Amino acid sequence: MGNARDIKKRMKAVGNIKRITRTMQMIATSKFAKAQQTSLASRPYTDTLFGLVAKLAEAGVGEGHPLLTEPSADSNELTLLISADRGLCGPYNGTMVRTMLKHLKGSSEAGNGIIEVVGKKGASALKFNGYSGFTQHTNIGDKPAYEDVERLAERFTEMFINGEVSAVRVVYMKYFSAGRQRPEVMQLLPFSAPVVEGDADASGTQDLYEFSPDADSLLDSLLPAAVKAVLFQCFNDAVVSEHIARMVAMKAATDNAGKMGGLLKREFNRVRQTQITTELTEIISGAAALE
Repeated sequence: MGNARDIKKRMKAVGNIKRITRTMQMIATSKFAKAQQTSLASRPYTDTLFGLVAKLAEAGVGEGHPLLTEPSADSNELTLLISADRGLCGPYNGTMVRTMLKHLKGSSEAGNGIIEVVGKKGASALKFNGYSGFTQHTNIGDKPAYEDVERLAERFTEMFINGEVSAVRVVYMKYFSAGRQRPEVMQLLPFSAPVVEGDADASGTQDLYEFSPDADSLLDSLLPAAVKAVLFQCFNDAVVSEHIARMVAMKAATDNAGKMGGLLKREFNRVRQTQITTELTEIISGAAALE
């Protein structure tokens, strides 16, 4: 048990920390709301592209397309890690780095292939674990612009078509809801359209589509757009998940600071009461000695 002055200093420090963490929580909450709106707004476009590509696949189009088939050349994979530039977001960065390391160690094509990183925390962790020579993207940040992601997707597509890489995978935190996020290793290339159920009515009939221009020309335009949209959605999901993690971490820190402040206040009251009791005892003893 320390003296009252030391405890009072600690109470003041804990109060300052509580104000800082509460402010950071409010900022993260505001950024989360904006990032969530952006992520949800881009999903209909991505889902529509998925649906169109799936319809073209049902029509028997796309066999032999360079973005749908693996290159014949024996080459390694390209892996992109999306992490955060800043910390204080709980286990977010640690989870992403562990997922990345597990993927690199579990696949020789990925471990010996090309590594690219978005975010300072992911780059620092990879360097600490002995990985070097990777490319770090510093121009994206926590507000990804579609133009930056588009250039990145175009370069990945060109490398894949030229046979420089056999696959492109993205390690990111997928956003489902405010209470659920999950780290994933998603295959971006070769592109794989999701399997969707046909548009069938109650009689069991299925809609037939006529494509204009022809289906092959449409696929040549839709596939690159779908790759860009999917990569942009990955960045949006990662940003939303980061803000959620920071919001939760700062709320926990604020609550813990409040509990610590309460404990220190009780300790301060006990120490102060002990001092008062000691002073009263000395006064009574001195008065008794003078009688």
